[in-house]
Amino acid sequence: MAYQNYILLSLLWIAYCVAHSALISITVTDFLRRALGNKYRFYRLFFNVFSLGTLVPLLMYSYSGHWKTEPLFSWAGLRIVQYSLIALAVILLLTAARHYNMLQFLGIKQILQEKSGGAMTASGEFDSSGVLGVIRHPWYLGVFLLLWATDITLGKLIINLVLSAYLVIGTFLEERKLVLEFGDKYRVYQHRVSMFIPLKWLKSRRPI
Repeated sequence: MAYQNYILLSLLWIAYCVAHSALISITVTDFLRRALGNKYRFYRLFFNVFSLGTLVPLLMYSYSGHWKTEPLFSWAGLRIVQYSLIALAVILLLTAARHYNMLQFLGIKQILQEKSGGAMTASGEFDSSGVLGVIRHPWYLGVFLLLWATDITLGKLIINLVLSAYLVIGTFLEERKLVLEFGDKYRVYQHRVSMFIPLKWLKSRRPI
């Protein structure tokens, strides 16, 4: 397959990630909050619909038969490791979901309550219990594991690299927003709990 096709594939995914990040950046959301007033409560739902609506055709294009080539890496012979990574990812996604208000995450709660903003946690307040006391971003880690726990073709490698970079960059951008929202409380949380790898949690469990 011509290398130009892979360049196009990478550019499409980069464009999606840039657009996704721009739409939830502090600059854009603050501007829209001022410009839209109370109508800003619809923005989260619009963002989710836009994200999904642009993601589906991109996925269909990226994983069509057009891109089927011999894998650069296969988990054959390492299926136990692969399935363990997938299981860990699912556990992270499900256990973290218990701490978030899914209606708030989807943008429905804001419309029903006619109020924008607010934390995504189930309580509506800062939450560091459960899995959030082990790592700060279990959802992002779960997605990262799912990305790489598959056989890797050249096309998949490009997609995974772009999305992995986006997860890391997006996490730092989100952390900036969380510091603005929760202030010193979140700074203490950053100092106490690791971002992805639970090194601080493991260290705290070591016998003295």
